[in-house]
Amino acid sequence: MLNSAGRGEDRSKTGKTQHSGESSQTPHDEAFKKLLQTFFAEFLELFLPELACQLDHGHTRFLQQELLVDIVGQEARQLDLLLETRIREGAAFVLVHLEPQSYRDDTFHERMFIYFSRLFERHRNEYRLMIPIAVFTMDDEREERDTLVMKLPEHDILRFQFLQVKLRRNNWRDFINSDNPVAAALLGKMRYTKKEARELRTAYLRMLLRLRRELDDARLALIMSIADLYYDPSQEEDEAIVRELREMGEEEEAREIMELMPAWKRWGYEEGIEQGIEQGIEQGIEQGIEQGVEQGRLMEKEKVARNLISLGLDTPTIVKATGLDSQQIEAMRQKTK
Repeated sequence: MLNSAGRGEDRSKTGKTQHSGESSQTPHDEAFKKLLQTFFAEFLELFLPELACQLDHGHTRFLQQELLVDIVGQEARQLDLLLETRIREGAAFVLVHLEPQSYRDDTFHERMFIYFSRLFERHRNEYRLMIPIAVFTMDDEREERDTLVMKLPEHDILRFQFLQVKLRRNNWRDFINSDNPVAAALLGKMRYTKKEARELRTAYLRMLLRLRRELDDARLALIMSIADLYYDPSQEEDEAIVRELREMGEEEEAREIMELMPAWKRWGYEEGIEQGIEQGIEQGIEQGIEQGVEQGRLMEKEKVARNLISLGLDTPTIVKATGLDSQQIEAMRQKTK
């Protein structure tokens, strides 16, 4: 991915952001890329609905990575999120360049123009339209420059403007009734206050209950793993939510939420204790329950890891999402081949 929050940065006296030549992907970057690859149409429907209506998603396919030399940063970068689709009114193919940006960069609008220019140079005979889209995932809500203008007093030479989606500018309450999986995955990246955190978490869990009826296990696991990267609740917080639902008489909803949570979030609440009791008959109740809880956690972690492997996520992202070590993930990956 072109822009990684993991790159080193400093600011010179001019205020311009400087980046080291070494670039690395973070689990957040890789997970966000996979989200867009899996739910591209849903992403556009949620944040760019007018554009979504103009595209024929039945002809959408992701293209191979393109290596472009970044003149601004004087380093080569890969365009990971490049896809081909069609417009509904016409047979021309469209090239869409999605660029996640996780930190502030005063030259970002210039780099977007450079990427666009390189793509135009390479593909102008193949595609009638090229659409650059920037997705800002940082917490900073300040305005970002989205245009590059060059002109004389009496003549416009160039005006380039890319589409942008700034997650933090969206209020989380506007999305809690949505059945769009992208809304659930990114709810924790939207604007909310500390006082609203518990309410946001409850709304997110209810969204998952609805999505559970529409998505397979692998896609649901992807949504949950990404959401946990952006909002990581404590044990006490989730336990309090379930307790409050039961106190309000929402026993069925509380039960479904407990079933939905991965075992390392439920701390072996059901599956592990049940196995522990069985082992406790032979080994002693207290020790057996403890071992059963641990076994339940591990089994659920491995189940989710297998789902994420099937979706193509890389090892560091799965390690971050499940807590398993990289050797365990690689061993599971080999078994799936």
